[in-house]
Amino acid sequence: MVRKTFLFTAIAATFAALTHSVLAEEASDVLSLTEKTFDQQVLDQDLMLVEFFAPWCGHCKALAPEYEVAATTLKEKNIKIAKVDCTENQDLCQKYEVRGYPTLKIFRNGETSEYKGARKADGIVSYMQKQASPAVTELDATNFGEFHTSDRVVVVGYAKDEASKEAFKAAANKLRDDFLFGIVTDEALAKEHKVTEFPTLVVYKQFDEGRNDKIGEFDAAKIEEFVKTNSFPLLDAIDASNFQSYAEAGLPLAYLFHDNDELAEKLIEMATPLAQKYKGKINFVHIDANKFGGHAANLALKNEWPAFGIQHLDTGAKFPLDQTKELNAEALEAFLEQYDSGKLKPTIKSAEAPVDNSGPVKVVVANEFNDIVLDKSKDVFVEVYAPWCGHCKNLEPIWAKLGEAAAIQDSDIVIAKMDGTENDIPEEAGFDVSGFPTLKFFKADTNEMIDYDGDRSFDDLTEFISKHSTKNTKIDAVPEAEEAEEEKVQEKEPINTHDEL
Repeated sequence: MVRKTFLFTAIAATFAALTHSVLAEEASDVLSLTEKTFDQQVLDQDLMLVEFFAPWCGHCKALAPEYEVAATTLKEKNIKIAKVDCTENQDLCQKYEVRGYPTLKIFRNGETSEYKGARKADGIVSYMQKQASPAVTELDATNFGEFHTSDRVVVVGYAKDEASKEAFKAAANKLRDDFLFGIVTDEALAKEHKVTEFPTLVVYKQFDEGRNDKIGEFDAAKIEEFVKTNSFPLLDAIDASNFQSYAEAGLPLAYLFHDNDELAEKLIEMATPLAQKYKGKINFVHIDANKFGGHAANLALKNEWPAFGIQHLDTGAKFPLDQTKELNAEALEAFLEQYDSGKLKPTIKSAEAPVDNSGPVKVVVANEFNDIVLDKSKDVFVEVYAPWCGHCKNLEPIWAKLGEAAAIQDSDIVIAKMDGTENDIPEEAGFDVSGFPTLKFFKADTNEMIDYDGDRSFDDLTEFISKHSTKNTKIDAVPEAEEAEEEKVQEKEPINTHDEL
């Protein structure tokens, strides 16, 4: 599974924001639910999709027209979709652990699961159809024609023996949220569709060459790999409708940036043979810089087109092609060969290191992460923050107090902070940032990383340090400046040794 990094969330949000639109007032096939009507209308349904939203939310407004179109299409298939306004139904949204907007959940007879599909109408329809279908549909002459063209990608197994059927079913159960699976056991039907050997796996798709065949023994893991490899176009446009699918594919994503149709056509023609060569290793996409040029910064690219870069969506690692050189087939091929051989190191975004870093809270930048945070001679407690983050602002004085106390009481404990908006997390750090603030403790000697998810109070933070630090140091609060001065004054006053008159 691809981990949901802060970068992933930020890009998805960018795509969603740039496709923002407002739904006009009209008759709706989306059911509007309240705390009074929710249980009655949802909990006994075999399948229903529910959106929890807030009227002021920009992403919700962008989703609204797509949700409406999907509702109308799904109504014909007897699949209901609904929405709940969380500003008016706060207790209901809290009950279903809604932490952001929009949140989409699937309900089956009262049981809930997260919606993991796209947020465009066709993506919603496709995903909910898969949810309504069995993991594997038995196919014959009466339903094959409609089934194998019913979605953008459909997987059909031609198999007769039980071992092949079980392997196919295992793969289907794992991938059922993403693809429709059907099975054919009739040899005559198979021959009609140009399949002459059993077992054979066919990925039917509404793009590129139309189908991919894999002949021979069925193995669940190999079926999964074959389906994932062949379910993406060689070189498609990327936007809000398909970004999540690419992210969940788990492959590096190679972007070709263009700002006009003529340039896009030229780049696609040039890169298609390379996309074919690295199929299964790298997914290639082209991206309209007029709409999404801001994303170039996420790949350490300047706003100059054309441009090319590779991004690992799980770690945020980025590999930009040098923009001082012409982007042609030769340069692109040489770059990809270096990348594939592991000779390229990712480009790390790093702020400038401070000239003076002698304060009680050490300032960490990406280029010095290893030197400070992964220094095995120290226990290091690091905060990754964002300057605009309210929780980070609340933590700031407590973190400063913690740094001051640690500096006085145990020089082998380092309290550090890093601006997550100005610095990438190096891959060797071993973690991603999914929200701010992120607190990680690295133990001396081993660099074992321990997550901190407790309360952000001074007492809880010091208790955590006492439990995990090498010396189990118990850090006490340093007296406030005024209290300290008062104590000094009291110490200097002479002790009264005689009786009052």
